[in-house]
Amino acid sequence: MTATEASRSFASLLDAVEHGETVVITRGGKRIASLGPAPVGNGAAVRALLASVPDGGFAADVASARTAVELDAVAWPAD
Repeated sequence: MTATEASRSFASLLDAVEHGETVVITRGGKRIASLGPAPVGNGAAVRALLASVPDGGFAADVASARTAVELDAVAWPAD
């Protein structure tokens, strides 16, 4: 579907997505977006995964990863 078509028929586009379709939106023949049903969930799966991690070094791994990201982070320009 072109971006123009999506704009002109946005309500019916949302209806299609609500019924499970995934629509690819193009502009100038180039794929620019994909609109599909939103994932369902309330975080329970993530909570269960974190509760089931058997590795005792998990907390240290997370801390190490955070340190690496903080060291490599580019400073945000001042306003």
